[in-house]
Amino acid sequence: MAVPKKRTSMSKKHIRRNSWKKKGSLAAVKAFSLAKSVFTGQSKSFFLSLILISNFNYLLFNRYPFLCL
Repeated sequence: MAVPKKRTSMSKKHIRRNSWKKKGSLAAVKAFSLAKSVFTGQSKSFFLSLILISNFNYLLFNRYPFLCL
């Protein structure tokens, strides 16, 4: 027969939630850092041709001119 489990304490809930949020924020910081390094040309592990960058900037400017101020 099923037996109800004991209740998880609030401190354990907070610890688990904070570690989960910290993982997500670290992943976001890493992704933003990689994107910045790729577009500034400082990346050592990511190769992107200048043609792709110029095409991307052209498309970005034509579709979303308010972003390229």
